[in-house]
Amino acid sequence: MITLLLRLQGPMQSWGTTSRFDERDTQLEPSKSGVLGLLCATLGRDRSEPVDDLARLRMGVRVDREGVPMRDYQTATGVLTAAGKVDLARTVVSPRFYLADAAFLVGLEGDDALLRTLHQALRAPVWPLALGRKSFAPGMPVWLADGLVSQSLKVALSSWPRLCAATRAMAKEPLRFVLEDREEGAVRLDQPTAPFAERRFGPRFVKTEVAHVPE
Repeated sequence: MITLLLRLQGPMQSWGTTSRFDERDTQLEPSKSGVLGLLCATLGRDRSEPVDDLARLRMGVRVDREGVPMRDYQTATGVLTAAGKVDLARTVVSPRFYLADAAFLVGLEGDDALLRTLHQALRAPVWPLALGRKSFAPGMPVWLADGLVSQSLKVALSSWPRLCAATRAMAKEPLRFVLEDREEGAVRLDQPTAPFAERRFGPRFVKTEVAHVPE
Protein backbone atom coordinates (compact mmCIF):
# COMPACT_ATOMS: atom_id res chain seq x y z
CA MET A 1 0.00 0.00 0.00
CA ILE A 2 1.28 3.45 -0.93
CA THR A 3 0.04 6.99 -0.32
CA LEU A 4 0.62 10.04 -2.49
CA LEU A 5 1.17 13.29 -0.58
CA LEU A 6 0.55 16.78 -2.01
CA ARG A 7 1.37 20.19 -0.56
CA LEU A 8 -1.43 22.74 -1.00
CA GLN A 9 -0.06 26.01 0.31
CA GLY A 10 -0.57 29.54 -0.97
CA PRO A 11 -1.74 33.09 -0.24
CA MET A 12 -5.32 32.28 -1.28
CA GLN A 13 -7.31 29.06 -1.64
CA SER A 14 -11.00 28.34 -2.23
CA TRP A 15 -12.67 24.93 -1.92
CA GLY A 16 -16.39 25.39 -2.53
CA THR A 17 -18.87 22.52 -2.33
CA THR A 18 -22.30 24.17 -2.11
CA SER A 19 -21.95 27.25 -4.32
CA ARG A 20 -25.07 28.26 -6.21
CA PHE A 21 -25.86 31.32 -8.33
CA ASP A 22 -23.94 34.48 -7.32
CA GLU A 23 -22.37 33.39 -4.02
CA ARG A 24 -19.24 31.19 -3.95
CA ASP A 25 -18.41 29.44 -0.68
CA THR A 26 -15.31 27.69 0.61
CA GLN A 27 -14.76 24.82 3.03
CA LEU A 28 -12.08 25.14 5.72
CA GLU A 29 -9.98 22.47 3.97
CA PRO A 30 -9.59 21.18 0.38
CA SER A 31 -12.59 19.46 -1.16
CA LYS A 32 -12.21 16.15 -2.96
CA SER A 33 -13.68 17.58 -6.17
CA GLY A 34 -11.17 20.43 -6.04
CA VAL A 35 -8.18 18.15 -5.48
CA LEU A 36 -9.27 15.81 -8.28
CA GLY A 37 -9.70 18.81 -10.57
CA LEU A 38 -6.12 19.79 -9.78
CA LEU A 39 -4.99 16.26 -10.66
CA CYS A 40 -6.87 16.43 -13.95
CA ALA A 41 -4.93 19.60 -14.80
CA THR A 42 -1.74 17.75 -13.89
CA LEU A 43 -2.56 14.97 -16.35
CA GLY A 44 -3.99 17.26 -19.04
CA ARG A 45 -7.34 15.50 -18.75
CA ASP A 46 -10.24 17.41 -20.34
CA ARG A 47 -13.36 18.27 -18.33
CA SER A 48 -15.42 15.98 -20.58
CA GLU A 49 -13.31 12.90 -19.77
CA PRO A 50 -14.27 10.37 -17.06
CA VAL A 51 -12.74 10.69 -13.59
CA ASP A 52 -13.88 7.34 -12.16
CA ASP A 53 -10.31 6.19 -11.49
CA LEU A 54 -9.48 9.35 -9.56
CA ALA A 55 -12.79 9.34 -7.66
CA ARG A 56 -12.01 5.86 -6.26
CA LEU A 57 -8.96 7.21 -4.41
CA ARG A 58 -9.43 7.69 -0.66
CA MET A 59 -8.47 11.20 0.45
CA GLY A 60 -7.25 12.67 3.71
CA VAL A 61 -6.23 16.20 4.68
CA ARG A 62 -3.92 17.42 7.42
CA VAL A 63 -4.38 21.08 8.31
CA ASP A 64 -0.89 22.44 8.97
CA ARG A 65 -2.08 26.04 9.09
CA GLU A 66 -5.72 27.01 9.37
CA GLY A 67 -6.59 29.62 6.77
CA VAL A 68 -8.29 32.90 7.62
CA PRO A 69 -11.75 33.04 5.96
CA MET A 70 -12.03 36.15 3.78
CA ARG A 71 -14.60 37.56 1.36
CA ASP A 72 -13.77 38.98 -2.04
CA TYR A 73 -16.13 41.63 -3.43
CA GLN A 74 -16.83 41.06 -7.12
CA THR A 75 -19.46 42.21 -9.60
CA ALA A 76 -20.65 40.76 -12.89
CA THR A 77 -22.53 42.20 -15.83
CA GLY A 78 -24.29 40.57 -18.73
CA VAL A 79 -25.90 37.90 -16.54
CA LEU A 80 -28.81 35.69 -17.52
CA THR A 81 -32.30 36.69 -16.42
CA ALA A 82 -35.04 34.27 -15.32
CA ALA A 83 -36.29 34.34 -18.92
CA GLY A 84 -32.95 33.00 -20.13
CA LYS A 85 -31.84 36.23 -21.82
CA VAL A 86 -28.63 38.18 -21.26
CA ASP A 87 -29.22 41.59 -19.65
CA LEU A 88 -26.21 43.77 -20.49
CA ALA A 89 -27.53 46.60 -18.32
CA ARG A 90 -27.76 44.50 -15.18
CA THR A 91 -24.94 44.27 -12.62
CA VAL A 92 -24.98 41.80 -9.74
CA VAL A 93 -22.76 41.49 -6.69
CA SER A 94 -21.02 38.12 -6.38
CA PRO A 95 -19.56 37.47 -2.88
CA ARG A 96 -16.66 35.00 -3.15
CA PHE A 97 -15.15 33.49 -0.05
CA TYR A 98 -11.61 32.15 0.26
CA LEU A 99 -8.96 31.12 2.78
CA ALA A 100 -5.92 33.32 3.30
CA ASP A 101 -2.49 31.91 4.19
CA ALA A 102 -3.58 28.26 4.64
CA ALA A 103 -1.35 25.20 4.37
CA PHE A 104 -2.60 21.65 3.84
CA LEU A 105 -0.99 18.26 3.41
CA VAL A 106 -3.29 16.11 1.26
CA GLY A 107 -2.95 12.34 1.04
CA LEU A 108 -4.43 9.99 -1.57
CA GLU A 109 -4.62 6.22 -1.11
CA GLY A 110 -5.63 3.64 -3.72
CA ASP A 111 -4.35 2.09 -6.94
CA ASP A 112 -0.54 1.97 -6.82
CA ALA A 113 -0.01 2.39 -10.57
CA LEU A 114 -2.30 5.43 -10.73
CA LEU A 115 -0.61 7.07 -7.74
CA ARG A 116 2.83 6.56 -9.28
CA THR A 117 1.60 8.13 -12.53
CA LEU A 118 0.18 11.11 -10.64
CA HIS A 119 3.37 11.61 -8.64
CA GLN A 120 5.43 11.71 -11.82
CA ALA A 121 2.94 14.04 -13.54
CA LEU A 122 2.89 16.49 -10.63
CA ARG A 123 6.57 17.20 -11.21
CA ALA A 124 5.78 18.61 -14.67
CA PRO A 125 2.03 19.34 -14.95
CA VAL A 126 0.45 19.60 -18.38
CA TRP A 127 -1.68 22.61 -17.37
CA PRO A 128 -1.12 25.26 -14.66
CA LEU A 129 -2.26 24.19 -11.20
CA ALA A 130 -4.59 26.22 -9.01
CA LEU A 131 -5.87 26.01 -5.45
CA GLY A 132 -9.59 25.90 -6.11
CA ARG A 133 -9.77 28.82 -8.55
CA LYS A 134 -7.68 29.56 -11.63
CA SER A 135 -6.41 32.82 -10.14
CA PHE A 136 -5.21 31.15 -6.92
CA ALA A 137 -1.77 29.81 -7.82
CA PRO A 138 0.17 27.65 -5.32
CA GLY A 139 2.76 29.53 -3.28
CA MET A 140 4.88 26.38 -2.97
CA PRO A 141 5.25 23.37 -5.32
CA VAL A 142 2.41 20.87 -5.00
CA TRP A 143 4.83 18.06 -5.88
CA LEU A 144 6.86 16.62 -3.03
CA ALA A 145 10.02 14.79 -4.08
CA ASP A 146 9.54 12.04 -1.47
CA GLY A 147 5.76 12.32 -1.51
CA LEU A 148 5.11 8.74 -2.61
CA VAL A 149 5.37 6.72 0.60
CA SER A 150 4.82 3.05 1.43
CA GLN A 151 2.38 3.77 4.24
CA SER A 152 -1.34 3.86 4.83
CA LEU A 153 -3.14 7.18 4.45
CA LYS A 154 -3.37 8.01 8.16
CA VAL A 155 0.18 6.93 8.96
CA ALA A 156 1.58 8.90 6.02
CA LEU A 157 -0.22 12.09 7.06
CA SER A 158 0.82 11.64 10.69
CA SER A 159 4.48 10.92 9.92
CA TRP A 160 5.27 13.71 7.46
CA PRO A 161 6.98 16.76 9.06
CA ARG A 162 5.05 20.00 9.33
CA LEU A 163 4.89 22.02 6.12
CA CYS A 164 5.51 25.29 7.95
CA ALA A 165 7.20 26.10 11.21
CA ALA A 166 4.85 26.44 14.16
CA THR A 167 5.00 29.36 16.53
CA ARG A 168 6.26 28.66 20.05
CA ALA A 169 2.70 28.81 21.35
CA MET A 170 1.44 26.33 18.74
CA ALA A 171 4.42 23.96 18.63
CA LYS A 172 2.88 21.50 21.11
CA GLU A 173 -0.65 21.74 19.72
CA PRO A 174 -2.01 18.80 17.68
CA LEU A 175 -3.03 19.27 14.05
CA ARG A 176 -6.49 18.66 12.64
CA PHE A 177 -7.05 15.72 10.27
CA VAL A 178 -10.04 15.15 7.95
CA LEU A 179 -10.05 11.53 6.75
CA GLU A 180 -12.41 9.96 4.24
CA ASP A 181 -14.37 7.02 5.66
CA ARG A 182 -16.20 4.34 3.68
CA GLU A 183 -19.09 3.81 6.11
CA GLU A 184 -19.79 6.72 8.46
CA GLY A 185 -19.00 10.29 9.45
CA ALA A 186 -19.98 13.80 8.42
CA VAL A 187 -21.34 14.10 4.88
CA ARG A 188 -19.51 16.10 2.21
CA LEU A 189 -21.14 16.60 -1.20
CA ASP A 190 -17.92 16.70 -3.20
CA GLN A 191 -17.57 13.17 -4.61
CA PRO A 192 -17.49 13.39 -8.45
CA THR A 193 -19.98 10.97 -10.03
CA ALA A 194 -19.50 12.07 -13.67
CA PRO A 195 -17.06 14.07 -15.81
CA PHE A 196 -16.52 17.57 -14.41
CA ALA A 197 -18.29 19.12 -17.42
CA GLU A 198 -21.56 17.62 -16.11
CA ARG A 199 -21.09 19.06 -12.58
CA ARG A 200 -22.59 16.06 -10.78
CA PHE A 201 -21.40 15.25 -7.27
CA GLY A 202 -22.48 12.75 -4.65
CA PRO A 203 -21.95 12.36 -0.90
CA ARG A 204 -18.98 10.89 0.94
CA PHE A 205 -18.20 10.46 4.63
CA VAL A 206 -15.34 12.14 6.49
CA LYS A 207 -14.14 11.94 10.08
CA THR A 208 -12.23 14.67 11.90
CA GLU A 209 -9.57 13.96 14.50
CA VAL A 210 -6.42 15.53 15.89
CA ALA A 211 -2.87 14.17 16.30
CA HIS A 212 0.66 15.37 16.98
CA VAL A 213 3.12 15.36 14.09
CA PRO A 214 6.92 15.80 13.97
CA GLU A 215 8.47 19.22 13.46
